Amino acid sequence: MTEQTITLANGVQLNYAEKGNAENKPVIFIHGYSDSWRSFEKVLPLLPADVHAMAITLRGHGNSSKPAAGYSFKTFAADIAAFITAKKLGPCILAGHSMGGLIVQQFAIDYPQLTRSIIIVSSDASFADNPGVPEFLSEVMKLKDPVDYSFAEAFQKSTLARPVDSAYINQCIAESMKLPARVWHGCAAAFMKTDLTKELPRIAIPALILWGSKDGFCSRADQQNLAKRIKNARLVMYEEAGHALHWEESERFAKDVVEFINASK
Repeated sequence: MTEQTITLANGVQLNYAEKGNAENKPVIFIHGYSDSWRSFEKVLPLLPADVHAMAITLRGHGNSSKPAAGYSFKTFAADIAAFITAKKLGPCILAGHSMGGLIVQQFAIDYPQLTRSIIIVSSDASFADNPGVPEFLSEVMKLKDPVDYSFAEAFQKSTLARPVDSAYINQCIAESMKLPARVWHGCAAAFMKTDLTKELPRIAIPALILWGSKDGFCSRADQQNLAKRIKNARLVMYEEAGHALHWEESERFAKDVVEFINASK
């Protein structure tokens, strides 16, 4: 696995990791709010060598550049399209966790010509009215630099229903601490403004929806609504897993991803 940085045509630099057979069409992993490509660091080594996997760090996050503005989900999707174009990848499979799942939905709507299929992990078509989310985002809007470590720690730990390796969680918290307050604010504003519910029927490609029954941010009804509105979607539930199911059940997650990749060939 290699870690690299690419400068897009718009000047934004994206940090990303890549592994596997570059001759094959890639699956591109998109992380959630305040994470980085390292959100998938437990998953990437579990993928077979023939799987071409790439995990991108979105603008404003991790070691990617942090412009003053441009944190709408449409802008994130445009960055991914620019990445795919710059790398000459053609249509890709995209897998997004939480906020990344919303971005993947936006991408499939805006760039169908670049999308083979999608994997939506612990996400929704809109987070704006989900239990606890408005209250959380109102707290986010109060953040100032330097962001308090205890806030990032509490946020990351709230995504878990079961404990995972403490060193890994500490790394995830450290990645969250790389975000300036303005990026936390910009993404929070995007969460409150975005509702893709009415646009979901435009997604005609295969979609895999993964959700943990102990998810504190997204409900079972949310997932059933996604599966109903996306024509060619399949919902798989992880009983007892939380919002960060790919951290809690990395091996099962990798297996489900590989099966979906193979079915998408």
